[in-house]
Amino acid sequence: MTNRGTHRIMLQGYPDILNIEQVCEILKISTKTGYRLLKDGKIRSLKVGRSYRIPKDHLVAYFM
Repeated sequence: MTNRGTHRIMLQGYPDILNIEQVCEILKISTKTGYRLLKDGKIRSLKVGRSYRIPKDHLVAYFM
């Protein structure tokens, strides 16, 4: 199984579009660190109003 496939299985219980809290839970990091990853462009995200949304594919790309 490829790394991409392994990461998809790891994220199986989560929705296709994640919020920052879910991303931080998955990565086991603080929300402050999570926001820094988004701000620095290390994890691509979409901003909807005042909230960030992170498609699973963008989080999988961060793992690679």
